[in-house]
Amino acid sequence: MQSRDTHSRSSKFLKDLGIYAIGNLGAKVITFALIPLYTYFIHDTGDFGYFDLCFTMITLLLSFSSLQLRDGTFRFMLETTDESRWSAIVTFVYRTLTANSLIFLAIACLIQLVSPVPYMWYCYALLVVMTFYEVVTQVARGVGRNKEFAVTGILSSFAIAIYSVIFVVMLDMGIKGIFIANVLARATALLYLELKIKVLAKYFKPGINVREVGRSLLRYSIPMMPMALCWWVAGCSDRWFITHYLGLEVNGVYAVATRFTGLIFTMSFIYYQAWQETAILQYNSPDRDSFFSQMFNGYLGVLAILLVGYAFALKIFYPILVAAQYRESLNYVYPLGVSSVLCAVVFFFDLGYQCAKDTKRIMPSIVCGLIFNLVANYLLVQWFGVWGPVTVSILTYVIILVWRLHDMKRYFKLAFYPRTVIAVAVIVVSAVPFYLLEAWWLLMCYAVVACLLALMSLPKATRDDLLGRLPHKKIAPNNIK
Repeated sequence: MQSRDTHSRSSKFLKDLGIYAIGNLGAKVITFALIPLYTYFIHDTGDFGYFDLCFTMITLLLSFSSLQLRDGTFRFMLETTDESRWSAIVTFVYRTLTANSLIFLAIACLIQLVSPVPYMWYCYALLVVMTFYEVVTQVARGVGRNKEFAVTGILSSFAIAIYSVIFVVMLDMGIKGIFIANVLARATALLYLELKIKVLAKYFKPGINVREVGRSLLRYSIPMMPMALCWWVAGCSDRWFITHYLGLEVNGVYAVATRFTGLIFTMSFIYYQAWQETAILQYNSPDRDSFFSQMFNGYLGVLAILLVGYAFALKIFYPILVAAQYRESLNYVYPLGVSSVLCAVVFFFDLGYQCAKDTKRIMPSIVCGLIFNLVANYLLVQWFGVWGPVTVSILTYVIILVWRLHDMKRYFKLAFYPRTVIAVAVIVVSAVPFYLLEAWWLLMCYAVVACLLALMSLPKATRDDLLGRLPHKKIAPNNIK
């Protein structure tokens, strides 16, 4: 019975994973294709560096404009099928986001009066539309419309591509065109979601009492705001140090590397989205620790395959993908990829806090990592240039991960399978051939061998599920290592 239950849960997880993969990968393939377009048509690396800085700031403000309701909305809608409760949640969310948008409008007006900022209104428009997009798409997940959620991601990125061609290539509007493309694309995606699911028409009830739901949502979401702020600093403060000490041009080159390695994080985020739903629903199951251990060890193996396969393929095709003035960014791809992998592992453990609704405990480890990040970035960017922030990014996530490994014992206990050492070794050792090998066929041969080794590190049950075979043995810690 336990074997069938475990397989059933794994199968559902893989089904959700497939849906999220279609949406996210389709979206990111389109976004990935835009990098060459931007590097060839945004000739000044300083201009692209400024857009990257603006977008980075918007991602910071997103936590405040949304009050992190994206996490709370999904968590609270997933645990019930009561449509009246769904209506209360959606109504509270729309009221809150609208009020916050007006507050930010007033702040933007004040800033423009005191000290005008270039592209301020484009930044404001992008902030507002991203705020609604981030939260409303979680409503789709919360009511079980995962396919629509996936299609929305594809549609948003496809629209960015179309609008970018229009405004950046055809109308030659530079970074202004990138802003417009991003705003219109997310607005288009929101319109599709409304037509398909009718979030406003079906669930928004102006007269409904939302006080109780609102208090519960805010108690869950608000503790995650400082966490989001610290995550932003840990993941994005490097741009500010690079810009301040090395210049916008260098940040433009660095931004290209982060765009490429961001795809690694996005692909791991696909896993996170599927695992988030499965973990919450299975948190109180009697064999939780065994099931979570299988998923964790399999995750490390998949991350190793993802990092090595993607990074080495990227090195082979980089001269084709990126304009000459941006190609120095290749040097930073592998270590930033390792940083993305570490961040993905940290997010796996974050779900312990979400499952237990104990989000206030997220903060201590993040604050510790944040303090280290700021001090180390300040020192190392002046001594080692771009390599300083690259190194700090990896060490920051290592510090947070060590804390998480200890803290998660209060929520679930994970077994680290012996074979998983192979996956970890593949991630660490692959840095050497990445920098030493130049011939494309040697790079390809190494990547194939390393990925096969990482595949061998996967738990047997995970390999069976990934390859579409039904497991024939009972899945337990003593036979899946």
